[in-house]
Amino acid sequence: MNLSLLDWTVIAAYFIFNLGIAIYYARRASGSTSEFFLSGRNVPWWLAGTSMVATTFAADTPLAVTGFVAKNGIAGNWLWWNFVMSGMLTVFLYARLWRRAGVMTDIEFAELRYSGKPAAFLRGFRALYLGLPINCIILGWVNLAMVKILEITLGVDKSGAIKIVIGMLIFTAFYTAISGLWGVLVTDLFQFALKMGMVIVLAILAVNAVGGIDAMKSKIGAMDAAAGAGSRLAFFPEFDSAWMPAITLFVYLGVIWWSTWYPGAEPGGGGYVAQRIFSAKNERHGLLATLWFNVAHYALRPWPWILTALASLILYPELVDKESGYIKTLLDPNVFPSYLRGFMLAAFAAAYMSTIGTQLNWGASYVINDFYRRFLNRTASDKHYVIASQVVTVLLMIASLVITFYMESIGGAWKLLLVTGAGTGTVLLLRWFWWRINAWSEVSAMITAAVVSIFLQKGLGWDSDEPRQFAYLMLVTVGFTTLIWIVVTLMTGPEPTEKLVAFYRRVRPEGPGWNGIAAEAGLAESHAQGRLSLQFVNWILGVALIYGSLFGIGKLIFKEWGTGLLYLLVAIVAGALISRNLSRGEMTA
Repeated sequence: MNLSLLDWTVIAAYFIFNLGIAIYYARRASGSTSEFFLSGRNVPWWLAGTSMVATTFAADTPLAVTGFVAKNGIAGNWLWWNFVMSGMLTVFLYARLWRRAGVMTDIEFAELRYSGKPAAFLRGFRALYLGLPINCIILGWVNLAMVKILEITLGVDKSGAIKIVIGMLIFTAFYTAISGLWGVLVTDLFQFALKMGMVIVLAILAVNAVGGIDAMKSKIGAMDAAAGAGSRLAFFPEFDSAWMPAITLFVYLGVIWWSTWYPGAEPGGGGYVAQRIFSAKNERHGLLATLWFNVAHYALRPWPWILTALASLILYPELVDKESGYIKTLLDPNVFPSYLRGFMLAAFAAAYMSTIGTQLNWGASYVINDFYRRFLNRTASDKHYVIASQVVTVLLMIASLVITFYMESIGGAWKLLLVTGAGTGTVLLLRWFWWRINAWSEVSAMITAAVVSIFLQKGLGWDSDEPRQFAYLMLVTVGFTTLIWIVVTLMTGPEPTEKLVAFYRRVRPEGPGWNGIAAEAGLAESHAQGRLSLQFVNWILGVALIYGSLFGIGKLIFKEWGTGLLYLLVAIVAGALISRNLSRGEMTA
């Protein structure tokens, strides 16, 4: 791709604008760790929610969706659409609880809920495990994706692309280190608007290039007929298909979303999602931020990617690497005009930097707040911890660069790490609603999930890439992990009553699982149970809201007017009922 003076001007303006935001917020971020990591807990819902969406829109996300669509059609996106159920649980059952907890990170929750050495070990181990190796692998993965994009778009070799990525990473680490979460949030807002606007433009141009929606449907149908495969335009997987056997579909829709730890979709919330909830102005803003994130993430954002992916299959049928079809559309002068390429490259830079910025700030919060400040230096000034956070941000940047060079060998380890979280979700969900769960419950769940999944893969040779074996791997790991942590919970002593009472007074969890503790706290009469059932109703309505919006928008795009309007009607009714229920719940509270 040959860039013009206009292209370079647009790209330079993008970087200058981001730098200006960072400099503007630098003084505020340096005031305290609360400002640096949580923006003083004063962020409005729309900014916190948009930042969550921007973070999950990495540079490689459109390429991954293109690969799903090319291989398995629109239904291939159920590999991540299934997490809607988990996201809605976080919105209605956990967002308020997280905000009431008043912690700085979700890792700090361990010593709020549990006591003694097991709680301290859990906090320290998870801080280092998630903040360093897991976080650096994510950073390295995003770096590598940007390297591949630059190789294709700019026509440079890998070493040249890595040099450009190093420059972008240094820039991102710099503005993240000086501006803290405020800088990340505001740049996320700008970056999301830019990258979302450009992918919509590309989708429109790509569809026009194949002759419009009707021509696209006809041509995709002809390709499917020639291949003798199911329709790529189907929104749901064919029952018991080769890529999604019935047992695998059951695992995705009935097991994974609540049982498995996954970055950005932790059961009950966690990671940067929890961080944005902590930063919200109050409980209501935390809930609305998470709701907006899920609506935008699952219902609004996928369709521009999907349309471009379908168009690329028609435009470049012989392309071997189907994921690269997305990049090829913006390089094709018959699809994407040259005068917009600078904007598109800036959009890819935005996708890269929004994810990197969050991962750096979030990882540093774990290392400083939950390890360094907790175990190594508990008496330093707040200014000291801010400077230490800035140093850790830079070190994380350097570590991620090293990992990028070895990412081909780490790819298998990354898949292994994802599977090792299977079965821990039940503890993460129930620890809020059952007083009897203790620190050993979480520790035993983490250890069992890792041991069982590694044994099944390395010892018995079960392949997580093979759909049926993946399903059995998940079911066995979840089953064993759940059994073990329940047995360990019942065989070990409960947390001290004074600890449970303190937690109850602070967080005010609902439901029968806390009846005894509420009585101990002298709050039995005010202990809420009815609102918990109302929140489960809201959860079901939230799932209907997301899927109704997702499928309704898709059907309207493909000119299936009646079905599309029906889906949207379901979404509108669900949204109205949620609004009424939330108002009723706030009045009751």
